[in-house]
Amino acid sequence: MTQHTKSTPSYRLHRPTNKAVVTLNGRDFYLGPYGSPGSRAEYNRLVGEWLSRGRNLPVSPPRPAHNPANPGSDLTVNELALAFLRHAQTYYRKGGQPTSEAGNIKCALRPLIQLYGHTPAAQFGPLALKVVRDRLGSSGLTRSGVNRGTRLIVRAFRWAAENELVPVTVHQSLKTVPGLRRGRTDLPEARRVKPVSLADVEAIQPYVSPQVWAMIQIQLKAAMRPGEVCIMRTVDIVKASDKWIYTPGSHKTEHHEKERPIPLGPQAMAVVEQWLRPEPTAYLFSPAEAETQRKEDMRQNRKTRVQPSQANRAKSRPRKSPGAVYTVDSYRRAIQYGILRANRENAKHGKPAIPAWHPNQLRHSTATMLRREFGLDVARAVLGHSSPAVTQIYAEVDMEKAAEAMSRVG
Repeated sequence: MTQHTKSTPSYRLHRPTNKAVVTLNGRDFYLGPYGSPGSRAEYNRLVGEWLSRGRNLPVSPPRPAHNPANPGSDLTVNELALAFLRHAQTYYRKGGQPTSEAGNIKCALRPLIQLYGHTPAAQFGPLALKVVRDRLGSSGLTRSGVNRGTRLIVRAFRWAAENELVPVTVHQSLKTVPGLRRGRTDLPEARRVKPVSLADVEAIQPYVSPQVWAMIQIQLKAAMRPGEVCIMRTVDIVKASDKWIYTPGSHKTEHHEKERPIPLGPQAMAVVEQWLRPEPTAYLFSPAEAETQRKEDMRQNRKTRVQPSQANRAKSRPRKSPGAVYTVDSYRRAIQYGILRANRENAKHGKPAIPAWHPNQLRHSTATMLRREFGLDVARAVLGHSSPAVTQIYAEVDMEKAAEAMSRVG
């Protein structure tokens, strides 16, 4: 009696030919030289498609493994991916610098290349896309991360169709694959960004530079994105008697030809006014100045006399020097370091630790307050969102008001 097993068919050596082989539904498929990358990729492709069909073979036999000695004239998935990556490196740029999107595309295309690199791009279809999606899911991504990676792959084929590298029907067929739904997959969900409490924000004030503390306050008062507060300049601020408008030189949605005017209220204006520069194009907040001030404060607070050998400890060729402007990453690291310093001090006095938080949570905190006090439409306008649905993601539901309403109703 034949025993049926749910285990994945193994990658095996066929000794007479020294080739790799896999058996699917009682049929042997030869994959190429045993142990070669090509045979491994072919094994992953065949087994992935077989599993996607519910452990069934297609009506027609699977495509044979790619033969490098006799390449076809058709564009392969490898060639398509390489061409799209080159396009992404020049297209996804902001302020003359590449954005993170090119890196995201490279990560999304990696399993595509591993599984289907030698496959003719015109033969890549919905089933193959599901196999690649499964590989993305096995890499530790969340459900939304897998959906985003899948969309980037479809985008690559859309670009190829647009440039007549593959038939447009290839892209149209890939669009039939729906995104993974919440509750319909075992993949983990992404953590929702929560607002940060004002107590946890204020607790780090003594442990961050004045520049970083000013940025934190402005973010809270004006609901800015971290990248928007980092690049503030005097030239970007239009002053009026009762209000100021700050328009970032670069922002998240500028490639959609949208402007991002940010009104500054009296409290935000009071903070910004202290950092305005005589040079209009200079950035308000400089890591280099923060580092210089930190070293000066250390000298003034020194308890012992400075020895001659300690008069100038500046490295002649430092590996990394503070820049003229904060990046989103350096701003986030400065806050993390402030939390670390505060928790070290709290530990000495037996106080509870401050939970970790990051700059995006400041925007969520302000969004929640705006929605609670002024409604969804006002919150959407301040945050610069086109859709109220996006604002709802940022603004936590005010449970106190919900509970009050239900106590009156029920």
